[in-house]
Amino acid sequence: QVQLVESGGGLVQAGGSLRLSCAASERTSSSYAMAWFRQAPGKEREFVAAISLSGSSTAYADSVKGRFTISRDNAKNTMYLQMNSLKPEDTAVYYCAARRSQTSTWWRNYDYWGQGTQVTVSS
Repeated sequence: QVQLVESGGGLVQAGGSLRLSCAASERTSSSYAMAWFRQAPGKEREFVAAISLSGSSTAYADSVKGRFTISRDNAKNTMYLQMNSLKPEDTAVYYCAARRSQTSTWWRNYDYWGQGTQVTVSS
């Protein structure tokens, strides 16, 4: 079973940047597509970005396209989310997730989850 641990969250002013990391407990490159989701208080969990097994294919929610970049380093079993030009509406708990085979934008399709990291963007 894959264990995922997020880090890098924090408090930042609008327009600032943060880099989230998701470290996996085992080799993920050969079997797992990965993604970032987020959940704000009182709202449903929403898709942010996803990346294929090799890292050659990525997908983004429209709300973050052009501002966020997802990447992975399979040698380190780690996935990243570089977040630039942050807005107050980006405030949420950010979760990393993994599933075998292809990426998906639906959170219920993911089998493994991290504990989440809080991102707060002040105006």
